[in-house]
Amino acid sequence: MQIIDGKKTAAEIKEEIAREVQIMKERGERAPHLAAILVGHDGGSESYVANKVKACEACGFESSLIRFDEDVTEERLMQEIDRLNNDPAVDGFIVQLPLPRHIDEQRVTEAINFRKDVDGFHPVNVGRLSIGLPGFRSATPAGIIDLLDRYGIPTKGKHAVILGRSNIVGKPIATLLMQKAQPGDCTVTVCHSSTRNIKEICREADILVAALGHPGFVTEDMVKPGATVIDVGTTRVPDPSRKSGFRLCGDVDFDNVAPKCEFITPVPGGVGPMTICSLMKNTLLARKGL
Repeated sequence: MQIIDGKKTAAEIKEEIAREVQIMKERGERAPHLAAILVGHDGGSESYVANKVKACEACGFESSLIRFDEDVTEERLMQEIDRLNNDPAVDGFIVQLPLPRHIDEQRVTEAINFRKDVDGFHPVNVGRLSIGLPGFRSATPAGIIDLLDRYGIPTKGKHAVILGRSNIVGKPIATLLMQKAQPGDCTVTVCHSSTRNIKEICREADILVAALGHPGFVTEDMVKPGATVIDVGTTRVPDPSRKSGFRLCGDVDFDNVAPKCEFITPVPGGVGPMTICSLMKNTLLARKGL
């Protein structure tokens, strides 16, 4: 059994990006610039955005953080998106989700210029992904593909089972794994809340991607020997032994599942660090005019 170290892999990729950015600067070119819009003061969102700013620093990027109070109007937010869309000094930007209930997240997503949509959520980028055209790939699925690639995990002809059908993870990782590419060329099954015989299907998986947000859902009896298990889940669960009072828990019962696997990602330190790393890669691509 080998643990897939996402933290180490993400650090290596950021170093590679930083070297490329340094070469750009030495040629007299402008460094990539990532902007982020943060609405309100949600603790999780604050933490995510702070990590993205740190990643920009590590990669040699410029970064901007635009803050709004939770009661900002949808129209004011749309005005800021329009400004960023038309700012030639900003290569890519994100609107940190979730947004307050009075703001239409889909309208906001579609308002972002797809050429600056480094989150990979715009319907144009989703559509390009689905037919195999170049575009910005959703960060978490792209990070998973990078892990499979860098660890040399064979995917061609393998059966990949995806637990979860979200637009952010489940659907795009299923699409990437079925593409005619390496990693890719998988036969893909997507399971969800209405899937029957889910345990039996999981036991057939060569590659199992758990993206349900259901702590400990994948148990030892759902995994076949020698499988690769990718745990996307990051749910906060109470833990009085921790100073914070909680710990992050994945969708996989790691202690019991890991001994059966050939490869497995931990939580934390697996897929999570790769998500921000993919955002950096997309921003570099945006700077190059993808």
